[in-house]
Amino acid sequence: MIRIQKPIYLDYHSTTPVDERVLQAMLPFFTEHFGNPSSRSHPYGWQASEAIEIARKQVAVLLGVPAAEITFTSGSTEGLNMAIKGLSEALAHKGKHIISITTEHPSVLDPLDYLSHRGCKVSYLKVSDKGMIDVQQLANTIQSDTIMVIAMWANNETGVIHDIASIGQICKEKGIAFITDATQAIGKILIDPIRCGVDILVLSGHKIYGPKGTGAIWIHQNEKKLKPVPLLQGGGHEAGMRAGTLNTPGIVGFGKACQLINENLSVDMEHVHHLRNEFEKKVTSQVEEVKINGDIQHRLPTVSNLRIDFTDSQAVMTKLRTKLAISSGSACSSATPAPSHVLLAMGLTATQAKASYRISFGRMTTEEEMQEAAHLFIEAIHQYRSENPVWQMVKQGIDISDLRD
Repeated sequence: MIRIQKPIYLDYHSTTPVDERVLQAMLPFFTEHFGNPSSRSHPYGWQASEAIEIARKQVAVLLGVPAAEITFTSGSTEGLNMAIKGLSEALAHKGKHIISITTEHPSVLDPLDYLSHRGCKVSYLKVSDKGMIDVQQLANTIQSDTIMVIAMWANNETGVIHDIASIGQICKEKGIAFITDATQAIGKILIDPIRCGVDILVLSGHKIYGPKGTGAIWIHQNEKKLKPVPLLQGGGHEAGMRAGTLNTPGIVGFGKACQLINENLSVDMEHVHHLRNEFEKKVTSQVEEVKINGDIQHRLPTVSNLRIDFTDSQAVMTKLRTKLAISSGSACSSATPAPSHVLLAMGLTATQAKASYRISFGRMTTEEEMQEAAHLFIEAIHQYRSENPVWQMVKQGIDISDLRD
């Protein structure tokens, strides 16, 4: 195991620590109540099955949906693959046209690329420089053979919140399935998928202080009667929707995490909103050439995506890697040096995208940690610029227009 000095953690959009209350709820199901919930012939199985159903209700209450419509998964990636691939197969007789957005997570973009090589036609809606789509463009893109629209509730890099209710209304009027990736929105804002016209929603446990490797998909049993073809075969688990032995401890923890959100969301988000705003104030007051990426009025209270021109995010983060945990884009693509596809889709140049930083805050972040993180971040920016000849030219008033993208 690699042992490092514990840095301040401000990367809560990538994953969250497991809440101690979640852990305590899980522990008995590793050692005491270890039965298989599908084993219905003895008390061990009954106990596990009961725990699964309690967790199912906890997830359902958070979403405001019937518990019977919740299917447990390993996380949002599995849920999105189940929804997208499963619906494309189930609705193939109706058409092969799918609509999504250029700034979606790879767990949407990659399955769509897979389907595009197997006969489906995919239309990608462009976003504005603030990361928002034009809902009228969506309406104009719908064709007679369109079978589904996929739009994330909130972006994982910028925190930009899409107008889900308007998208849902268009899909309802056209009788088209509407899938939303609510992974980042859950636990940060109040959501009401039924009111917003959503048909299928996915979420993950590790974004809400639950365990990694857990999640759920909600499929609304409305007049559209959507039933994706199962992604996995091999048993009648989860009402035939998902084969495989259920991860009872993980599901119990996931359910507990949902319960805690229900109890504490408004207080937690007020705290986080304050931290985010104070962090941005400190950075923008002490660092030149700072811009916020995304729509300032329509974003999650937890995330700040800052573009700081004349810096390189990878180089700056190298100076911080044992002190401060932040990122420059999606955790799923952090191993690649390519600029963020989200920021490029918003019109940033490659250089501007590589000068951008994603800083996020969680309910466990303290005021002291935020203050120290801001100090470290500002210090690293100043240090990098002091070593950057281009920045020195800018400060001397030298025209560097030929050096820009």
